[in-house]
Amino acid sequence: MNDFIKTMCIILPSYKPDQKLLAVLNGLSEKGFSDIIVVNDGSGSDYDALFEKAKAFPNVTVLTHPENCGKGRALKTAFSYCMENRPACTGVITVDGDNQHHPDDVLACCLKLSENPGQIVLGARSFSSEEVPFRSRLGNVLTRSVFLFACGIKITDTQTGLRAIPAQYLPLMLEISGERYEYETNMLLEMKAHGIPFTEVTIRTIYLDENDSSHFNPLKDSIKIYRTIFAFVASSFISSLLDLVLFFLFISLLTYFAPENRWNVFAATAVARVCSSLCNYLLNSKKVFGSQNKTSPIRYYLLCVLQFAASAGLVSLAAFLLHAGNIGKTVIKAVIDTLLFLISYQIQRDWVFKK
Repeated sequence: MNDFIKTMCIILPSYKPDQKLLAVLNGLSEKGFSDIIVVNDGSGSDYDALFEKAKAFPNVTVLTHPENCGKGRALKTAFSYCMENRPACTGVITVDGDNQHHPDDVLACCLKLSENPGQIVLGARSFSSEEVPFRSRLGNVLTRSVFLFACGIKITDTQTGLRAIPAQYLPLMLEISGERYEYETNMLLEMKAHGIPFTEVTIRTIYLDENDSSHFNPLKDSIKIYRTIFAFVASSFISSLLDLVLFFLFISLLTYFAPENRWNVFAATAVARVCSSLCNYLLNSKKVFGSQNKTSPIRYYLLCVLQFAASAGLVSLAAFLLHAGNIGKTVIKAVIDTLLFLISYQIQRDWVFKK
């Protein structure tokens, strides 16, 4: 294990730290980590003395951004430095500098990586304790639920900063978008997209002073984190609204000219779906999933045919059973299509637009 630790590099992004940074460096050094890279992310001249103390550690390298660039950029700077200057490095472990990651847990992640060299190791905290700040508890519950539904990834702690990453994945880490906190979420998404396996290690849940040292902005950074998900919802909303408007117009026209035709619902659904699906495909392929899959149009419209049949059939059945008029049929369609949307998203994510 000692030999493996020597091939690992600790990466510690830091912005306007306090004395806890030195405590983290002491703890990691005592555990045997001999290569620690600290990134001063534009903290300013007021913090130069603290970083000078960090430089005094024989096993610490301090990299400096002239201005604040964000945690994502700080991690990328360190990844790039490792690739250029640590050819024998077998992996890196990202650690927060506010003393919320216990050295024993960092060591546990290192051990797990040595046992699973092809997997990324995530340090997973438990959020069940009442000592966990409300914003952290709520943020994790929401993000974990969204990840499971929207991304198909079951992760205990989506916000963890303790991650052990094999060196073979560092080139990919540099290509992932995001400069601030959203970068860590994008990393999880790219792990899914590239089929990179991961495992979790249960770690301590440590919050100091109600987590006041965190520079995470719950509103601003959450918007960035959920950008892709918001884009999909917006795309679906626009397409669904177009679909409903066109359906109402065509069912009204068909009912006026052929009130007894039992195929009116199917015809109105078909015309509305052709127009709205084209809109939805263009938005999803270019703005949401960014897919370059050449077979995605075929897969998408195969899904549309199946979804169309399900929508038209269920709407017709419900309208018949409830003796619904045109407005009622439109409401029924909205409810049924919402349920089909939940299923459709999973299929689009994992099959249609799979990278």
